[in-house]
This record gives sequence, C-alpha cells and structure tokens, in this order.
Amino acid sequence: MTRTLFLSYDGMTDPLGQSQVLPYLGGLSREGFEVSLISFEKPDRLERNGAAIERVTRESGIAWHPLPYTRRPPVLSTVWDLARMRRHAERLHARERFELVHCRSYVPALVGLGMKRRHGTRFVFDMRGFWADEKVEAGAWKLENPLFRSVYGFFKRREADFVREADGIVSLTHAGFREMEGWAVRPAPGTPRRVIPCSADFDLFTPPSAAEREAARAALDLPGEAFVAAYLGSLGTWYMLDEMLDFFAVLRRKRPGSRLLFVTPDAPEPILAAARERGIAPGELVVRSAQRAEVPGFLAAADLGLFFIRPSYSKQSSSPTKLGELLAMGLPVVTNGGVGDVEPILDEVGGGVVVDGFDAAAYERAVDRLDAVLALPPREIRERAMQVYDLRAAVDSYAGLYRSVLAGGAAVRPVGPPWKGSILPAEGETT
Repeated sequence: MTRTLFLSYDGMTDPLGQSQVLPYLGGLSREGFEVSLISFEKPDRLERNGAAIERVTRESGIAWHPLPYTRRPPVLSTVWDLARMRRHAERLHARERFELVHCRSYVPALVGLGMKRRHGTRFVFDMRGFWADEKVEAGAWKLENPLFRSVYGFFKRREADFVREADGIVSLTHAGFREMEGWAVRPAPGTPRRVIPCSADFDLFTPPSAAEREAARAALDLPGEAFVAAYLGSLGTWYMLDEMLDFFAVLRRKRPGSRLLFVTPDAPEPILAAARERGIAPGELVVRSAQRAEVPGFLAAADLGLFFIRPSYSKQSSSPTKLGELLAMGLPVVTNGGVGDVEPILDEVGGGVVVDGFDAAAYERAVDRLDAVLALPPREIRERAMQVYDLRAAVDSYAGLYRSVLAGGAAVRPVGPPWKGSILPAEGETT
C-alpha cells in the first residue's frame, strides 16, 4: 500500500473537515492508500466531537493525529502551529516513510514542500483557493500594517514555490486554473493537475418524500403552505447576510407568507437584528443549529436554497460546499455570479437563478424567474448535479492524481467544461 500523509490546518471536528476531508480520505483508504492525517483541532470542538471523529477515522482506516489549534496571537500562533506540524510530520515520516504528502492549502504546503526538498516525498499542492489574497480581501490581513504586508508578501513568494515545485496540483475551479495561466510562475511541464470542486455526499443529501417534508415543517413550526427559502452553513466574512435579507424582503412581497430558514451554527441574534432593520418579523425567520447528520432533515422543509457570496479576485478559486449539498437535495438555488465556476455549473445543471446585481430590481428579476426552476423535478436537479459534485467521482479524481504523481506524472492540462469536475487529457496524453 502507498503510504500518504495528509496535512490540514482545518480541524476534522469542524463541519468543513467532516464534509470536505474525511469523506475523501475514507474513499482513498478504500482505494488502497494508507492514509495518515495531521489536523489542528479547536479544543472545545475536540472535546465535543473528538470521540465521534476518532471512531470515523478508525473505521475508515485513517491514522488520525489531532493537534491543538492555537488561536492567539495573530501570526505568531500560526508560526507556532506550523512548527508543531513540521515536527510531528517529520517524526511520522521517520517511522512510516511516506511516499506522498498531500497539503490542504498554503500553511500545510510549507511543510509538504520542505519534506519534498529534504526527503524526496511527492508533494501535492491542494491549493483550495488563493489563500493569501483571500486573507487580505476578508480584512484579516490589513496591508497598511507592516506585519501583515510582510506576511502577505511571504506567502505570495511561497505560492510561487508551491506551484513551481508541486508534483501535482488541485484547484477547486476551472476559473482558478485560468487565472493561474496568467501568472509569471507556472507548474513544471507535465505536472498533473485536477479540478475537483467541493463535493456532496449524495447518500446523505437526498430529496425528501412528501411525508418527510411535512414532518420537517412541523418540527420547525413552519406553515405547510408557506414558501420556504433556506440558507445553509456559517455566515462569516464572505456570505452576504444583508443582501440575502433584502432578497427575502422582495420574495415575501411577491410570494406572501414566505419564510426564511437558516441552518447555521451562528447565533440567531445578529440574524434577527439585521432582519428587524428591514421590517422582517422574527416569525418570518427560523434559525436552527444542526449536526451534519441532521442537516438534510431541516433542509427537507425548504422549497429553495439561497446564498450570496461577496465576489472578489480570490473567489475565482472558490467552490461553495453548500451549492452541491442543496442541489443534491433537489433544491433549486438562487445565488450570485463572480464566484468560481458557480455560474457555468448552474447553466448546465439548470437548477438555479443567478442574480445580476444586488439591488431590489435585480432581486425582482430573479424572483420572476423562479417559476421555471421550481417546475424542475427535484430528481432531475439531483441527477444533473451528480455529474459535478458526486463524492465518488471526487475520490476517483484524487486517486487518479495520486497514481499519476507516483508514476512520475503524465502531462495533464486543465481543459474541458467546468461541470465535468476533472481534467481531460490534452492531445497525446493519457489519464
């Protein structure tokens, strides 16, 4: 079996780790790869969810090595965690002799590239997004501060090293690879590359039956006849709460009695306060927190998925996890363009409406287009979405990339339509 080390600065006890790391690694383990995993866990979540994740990893054949995440102070905490990741990875390598190190985003890539240079292990740069630019655009790194300006410059230089020296590269989007084509630094000729969007577990997220829909509405105290739009996930920096509430204000005017459901770990008070500012009554909103296994049960109450993401340079490389999960439920989606491959995917799947602006007129135009997508059978939306977001296809893409990297890597270029979810071989190449 091929011994691989997966490095993640995200925690497996976080929702993202449970949806976008563990399912892939479990699949790769079943494909014959011997996986060791180092992740950084927030102490409260580790205490709450650690036993469950330990059980999942053990049953999946994954050797999990959780390390405590250091929250403060900024920058120095990351430097400290990076040093601990490097030490632990080196100790594991001395025992396991890994053939491949898979690095999820930029901080782990510092360790993976170092291991390649020292030990000759194959280095897979799973970039996830333009991380340094995302930090700046989110306001976390203010470039007028000399410290953050220095950190940003450091990671942009290392980004070039990652791209130049990687044995394999993963992007979440075709748009991200297209942007990289204009960079001064390119991957070495023949470097295998894959586009693998954030997938969905189609066994967990399934269209509800009429009875399940009725039960979900009763549990959430939603009227059986109400039109229900649903937002899924944390709100955080990038998701546009004010604009989503403005959209809902237009929706309820055109569809009286509508309700807006938030399935989110975030506290309800800020959501309700922002709604009150727009004249939206508390009774028109439902805010619920849910464990991952509970999410489909709540979404069963919805007629429509809704999310807006602030478009920016770094968002070219983003793949919203919630999009695949909502479509897997058979729910049409209202969202915005300018984010990764979202717009061309929805054009192909046919299960969504993309707003053309963030104002009342744009929202009215979007609401007027809802009838067409609401008429689509949920099973049809799901089947089309499976071509893009199926977890099994993502595992196959990762396994194929690993094998290509370990074999030396036939040249593969990012070509082909974005909804296919992987890279087709260029002329004369093989997968």
